[in-house]
Amino acid sequence: MGAIELKAVEKWYGDAQVIKGIDLSIEPGEFVIFVGPSGCGKSTLLRMIAGLEEISRGDLLLDGKVATDQPPSKRGLAMVFQSYALYPHMTVGENMGFSLKTAGASKAEIEDKVGNASRVLKLDHLLDRRPKDLSGGQRQRVAIGRSIVRDPTAFLFDEPLSNLDASLRVEMRYEIAKLHQTLGATMIYVTHDQVEAMTLADRIVVLEGGVIAQVGSPRELYERPGNLFVAQFIGSPKMNVLDCTTSDGRFNLTGGRGGAYDRPKAAVKLGIRPEHIVLGPEGTGEIDGTVDVTEYLGSDTFVIVDCGAEGKITVRESGDTVLRPGDRVGVQCAAEHLHFFDADGQAVPSAS
Repeated sequence: MGAIELKAVEKWYGDAQVIKGIDLSIEPGEFVIFVGPSGCGKSTLLRMIAGLEEISRGDLLLDGKVATDQPPSKRGLAMVFQSYALYPHMTVGENMGFSLKTAGASKAEIEDKVGNASRVLKLDHLLDRRPKDLSGGQRQRVAIGRSIVRDPTAFLFDEPLSNLDASLRVEMRYEIAKLHQTLGATMIYVTHDQVEAMTLADRIVVLEGGVIAQVGSPRELYERPGNLFVAQFIGSPKMNVLDCTTSDGRFNLTGGRGGAYDRPKAAVKLGIRPEHIVLGPEGTGEIDGTVDVTEYLGSDTFVIVDCGAEGKITVRESGDTVLRPGDRVGVQCAAEHLHFFDADGQAVPSAS
């Protein structure tokens, strides 16, 4: 099956609490990614599910059965670590089948399961090679294959791509996505890289300081962030956040012009993503500024505009923009894509 449920899970190291009452249900076959800044507790939470860290309080349920005190070997979970940890003196096939061999499986069973896993991961032509003869991406696939042969209830990935260069990371993201489609298995994946989270996950769990800031699909988190932390963490470049005041059905920016405000509660921050801003002549839009830096990326150019008291705003323009540093511009924000946040950093929903 592969259903995983956390009920009021906490982790304490002496007097220090690092996981602060996590409630989370993961459906069978779901691909869930834990993401957040360094020190937020994402790897600790994964290790608690795996049984490598003790759960101080609360319960872990696997397929509806309490597994809080079960040792890792009894949980039926497979962990893929950041380090490949392959045996250098063994071949690819021997590395993949080692856990089955130590469990007493027959030679025929080992060959069958290793063969099936190697075909899924496109490693069947490499079974006689040793790790030193493989690329980084191939080694990571062997580490994943070592987990597949165990036929686990769920796969747990702890930053598996962080040791790879940029091109291999892209390749392995594709491989992992295809693996999930092929196996249909439950997968929990930890990363600090939001691109991995956005491209791979069915749902993303954003962690901040040992608590869940928000859970949702990549689209939900990007388009409807529940708080200021998620709004600025999800998205690259991050959401622009400006100080604002609200009164009499309008919002106003520091040194800017503002616009209509239809929310039931006062806001102190306005958020707008770079692609939802249009740069026009000075005097148009909500605020004026001076182009400070342009970052050409081919199809896109990121234009950083210095808006004085409001700070710097990043705008996504087409790659052939003619704007240059020193140009004066008006910054116009798409009204339907404005996000507002209250003094506690929580999103203020629309009145409609």
